[in-house]
Amino acid sequence: MVTENKNTQISTVKGELTFNDKVIQKVVGYAIENVKGLLGVDGGFVSNIKNKLVNSDDPTDGIEVEVGKEQVAVDLNVIMEFGYNAHDIYKSLTTVIEKKLAETTSLSLVELNVEIIDIQTEKEYTNSKVSLQDKVSDAGSSIKDKTSDGVNAVKKTAANVTTNEDTRVV
Repeated sequence: MVTENKNTQISTVKGELTFNDKVIQKVVGYAIENVKGLLGVDGGFVSNIKNKLVNSDDPTDGIEVEVGKEQVAVDLNVIMEFGYNAHDIYKSLTTVIEKKLAETTSLSLVELNVEIIDIQTEKEYTNSKVSLQDKVSDAGSSIKDKTSDGVNAVKKTAANVTTNEDTRVV
């Protein structure tokens, strides 16, 4: 029979917990989704081209981070909505990022650099987010609808011709 000794010391586990930059970028991206006055984060030229070609909801686009053992620094290039105050947006960003980083990773935000690269109305921003993929899909739907209308018109004409030939007296 094996008995446990209650006086056994608990060994200390060695190792460390680290976070990939992408994880921290996602935490920041999810944290800032609902900041009032913030329309979007700009990922730069390559990201913008990619997003214009294909729908992309990648929450890490445009978020740069430096991750240390206990601290995080974040850089954002943002598009703010016209009618909001930039300082209020910055304060909101700081608050939500600090909170989510602490809750999710226990890391602290030590630096937040925000550059406002554009100011737009919500309508302007929405219109600029339409991708080539969306445009092709819309065009495909339009062609499908027009083709369907054309087929139905031919069927109707054919039915009328058949009906008229059946009732014709020779």
